Amino acid sequence: MEKITEKKLLEKGLPKTNKLAQIKTLNLSRMGLKGEDLPVSLLSKLHSLEQLDLSGNMLQDFPKGLCLPCLKILDCSNNEMEDVESLEQLSNMEELRLEDNIYLTVNDEHKVIFLLPKLRMLNGKDISSTAHHIRHGSTEILRKRVIGVWERSFSLPDPVTKQSLATVEKSFVKDACTQIKYGPSSLSDYTKWRIEMIAKEYFQSLTCSEEEPSVTTPTKENAMCESAANGTTSPQKRTRNTDITAEASPRKSGRLSNASTVEASPRKSSRLLSSPVKTETMLSSPRKQTRTTIEAALEGSPRKSSRLENIPQKGASKTESPRKAPKSPATSTPTSKLSPRKTAKDHPTPQKGKRTETGTPQKTTNSKVPQEPVSLQPIHVLQCHSRQDSPEDFDTQLWACAFEPPHDCGSDLSGGTRTVATCGGETLCVIDCESGHVLKKYKVPGEEFFSLAWSTVLMSRTGGSARPCNILAAGGKRGLVKLIHPRVNLAFGEFRASRRAISIVRFSPCKTTFLFTGSYENKIILWDIGGLDRDYNFKISKLLVLETSSTPLHLSLLPQDTQLLSACDEGLFSFDIQLSKNIQKRNEEMEIVFPIYKKKDKKNSYRTIDGLSFLSDDIVASKSHMQGSIYLWSWSATRASWNGKKKEVTAVVLAEMQWSSTDIPYLSLGTCPGYGYVVCGDEKGSLWTYHITDAMIEKFKSGKAIAVTEVLGWPSPVRAGKGPVEGPSINSVAMDPDLRYLVALTDKNMAVVWRREKSH
Repeated sequence: MEKITEKKLLEKGLPKTNKLAQIKTLNLSRMGLKGEDLPVSLLSKLHSLEQLDLSGNMLQDFPKGLCLPCLKILDCSNNEMEDVESLEQLSNMEELRLEDNIYLTVNDEHKVIFLLPKLRMLNGKDISSTAHHIRHGSTEILRKRVIGVWERSFSLPDPVTKQSLATVEKSFVKDACTQIKYGPSSLSDYTKWRIEMIAKEYFQSLTCSEEEPSVTTPTKENAMCESAANGTTSPQKRTRNTDITAEASPRKSGRLSNASTVEASPRKSSRLLSSPVKTETMLSSPRKQTRTTIEAALEGSPRKSSRLENIPQKGASKTESPRKAPKSPATSTPTSKLSPRKTAKDHPTPQKGKRTETGTPQKTTNSKVPQEPVSLQPIHVLQCHSRQDSPEDFDTQLWACAFEPPHDCGSDLSGGTRTVATCGGETLCVIDCESGHVLKKYKVPGEEFFSLAWSTVLMSRTGGSARPCNILAAGGKRGLVKLIHPRVNLAFGEFRASRRAISIVRFSPCKTTFLFTGSYENKIILWDIGGLDRDYNFKISKLLVLETSSTPLHLSLLPQDTQLLSACDEGLFSFDIQLSKNIQKRNEEMEIVFPIYKKKDKKNSYRTIDGLSFLSDDIVASKSHMQGSIYLWSWSATRASWNGKKKEVTAVVLAEMQWSSTDIPYLSLGTCPGYGYVVCGDEKGSLWTYHITDAMIEKFKSGKAIAVTEVLGWPSPVRAGKGPVEGPSINSVAMDPDLRYLVALTDKNMAVVWRREKSH
């Protein structure tokens, strides 16, 4: 970091001069500057400065008392900004850039628009019409509602004393913030901030007090600047914890050749959504299509964050990359079409199965598992998570996929579903497996999504009735959980689940409003998001905190939701999650250990459990990093062998299935209990499939070796003019309950859709 001196300012400034007061443009970008590195007294001599570039530094806020009366253009992009209220002193600002500050949200954008009355361009976009509504329209509405709260419930004290006034004011402001509901839930932080400000201003007008609201005493440095909006009363922000180290993208370093780090410091405490507020509708207009170099239908220009998009594309597209956290905004992504090897219009009548999230046991119907294996053919390769729509993006890693439950989705008469959600990079996509169309897309610049989960919750309707609707929860490196209703193109809420990255999210299949989140804080938290009213208002509550010794990678719930299995970076653990025990913080009840642990050496302990899923109510499929096989083991027998004294219990292994000998971690497996299938991808783009029939289960012997049923080779899609794409690592797989479709996600930005062919 270079020290800021008068000489340095003269070198970096334009026009070239020997006087600071004559500099109009100054570039201090990419100098590693923090707030304390900016000398306020020296910079305040830049009386004529009109344009300042502070991008690519480490600023958390703008230095207080820095007076730049002529400043019109400021670039603070790619910093660590947590506070925009410090920008209020720059009252003549016209253009401002704040992109790639991962701690800022849409609430902060609204705050800065309100605080800077002359601002007309934000992040390169004209905000004139939006700014007018924020500064005037919504302000008038909120002011009327604040006055209504006062007139209904309050009056000035008698006699009037300083203490009595303070008591009434405090109660009035609190009630106004609690009672007034306005705007979408995503703007709840901004709305409460404005309500508090308006309530205090109104109370001051009633008391006609000569006493100024609490403002900073002017100093010599800020004497030339206009005072910040009289008596700003914005909520105080939690101090950033500098002791928390930056967290790398949630996968092991062995996988992260170029992975960017994930910042772990906390956001504002008020970001946690705790009360219902109205939601913000999402844009869903179709986009133009172009062709990618992989014969892809390409989705066009970027959209804002918090936007779901209807995409009329028929594509399937590709991607390649080790897990990176994209920093540059990426909206829509190329989708390339792989011509199907077969086109099966007729499907065998699928066997119905109970909906399940990945890894959660599902009860099958009385029908037995089919004796014959299925035939799967690749029909689409989708490149729908590309950064900046680039067909050359083979770096974005895709991490999780899940099929939509039958309710509220494009299901056929048999009750199956062909809609799957995928996440990776800054985007979450909803895809029709049959057509290859990317139906919806949700993008958050600066985010990297690592996990998602579906659930069916009840939404109240006029008249008291309720209807089921399918929602998505998704989380990633920013520690926020996004809640989305894709069918109506609506991202209706978010809440902070962790100060560090979220590694896994999973809904309970029994209590559908219960959501588990695992994070790089080595914690699993159980939340209840409750039901939704017709305006998508909801209330989040924390029910349980489970302490883990390492990062949780996969979660599986036992029947009746009494136990939770957590596959972690350093072992597999079981937790008691019964809420009747009234113990909110808990440690693991037992650790399940495997025979492979005995082979540990200096390089590998084999305790990283990077694959976990139930094949039935009792049989579990799991694997360790570098194990070279997959265990099938019995939960009930393992549990029965535990004496309750020692935490460790040896898994009762039923069989061991041959798998790849790769050393690449985090290649997770998937199961389809209704068809007795276990599937796991490898480092070459192949899918190892195992058909486990009822007859095989009956004959299981401890540790019996089972050969792979079929290895589905990488389909080798062809890039126009560049030949076939080499097989990437398969990070994740998912199958619908009827095994009509299988979706495999890669570390090279490709989602591959396989379809079950009709048996002859």
